[in-house]
Amino acid sequence: MSKAKVGIVVFPGSNCDHDAYNVFKNILNTDTEFLWHKEGSTGDRNIIVLPGGFSYGDYLRCGAIAGQSNVIREVVRFAGNGGIVIGICNGFQVLCETGLLPGVLMKNENIKFICRTVTLKVENNKSIFTSLYGIKEEINIPIAHGEGNYYCDDETLTGLIGNNQILFTYTDNPNGSVHNIAGIQNIKRNVLGLMPHPERASDEILGSKDGRRLFESVIESVL
Repeated sequence: MSKAKVGIVVFPGSNCDHDAYNVFKNILNTDTEFLWHKEGSTGDRNIIVLPGGFSYGDYLRCGAIAGQSNVIREVVRFAGNGGIVIGICNGFQVLCETGLLPGVLMKNENIKFICRTVTLKVENNKSIFTSLYGIKEEINIPIAHGEGNYYCDDETLTGLIGNNQILFTYTDNPNGSVHNIAGIQNIKRNVLGLMPHPERASDEILGSKDGRRLFESVIESVL
């Protein structure tokens, strides 16, 4: 039986929280619960997911207010102690706001909201998030964002490349992200941020199961 205990953080404006919950709870049969943004603890969870959406209406900038919430202070502590954190879309933006991941997510290069399936390339399969993928494997995952253009300075990019922190890149960059970056991990290898939505590609009925292996990889890491 899996030892994974998953917490899905819910902010005002989250809209992919139930999608993530469904994958972990109903598809992967994992102990899963919601964590409200006012919570002062992550409880006994060993995997935390920051889902997609528009936390706090994206006021100020995407992820800015969520980055100051009660639960996020605990998520930062949790990650600092080695806990596994996954930030998807808006969750990626929140992780950058907190400093758990470097860089920033800016408006898409074409200044339009983009919602379609894209092809990603797995750049590193030696992580707890990608162990069930093949190196350089191409997978199909949906995106849905207006501010998914990942940017960092040259020094940071050199570090991301040199430390094998880039896990996924776009094969046809839809938003202008530097180095085609779609998803990165932190230097300690326990925090993942990615703009595409693997939870929307975890069941055959949705047209692709390519995202499921990301979640399965993480669950296997805590067996």
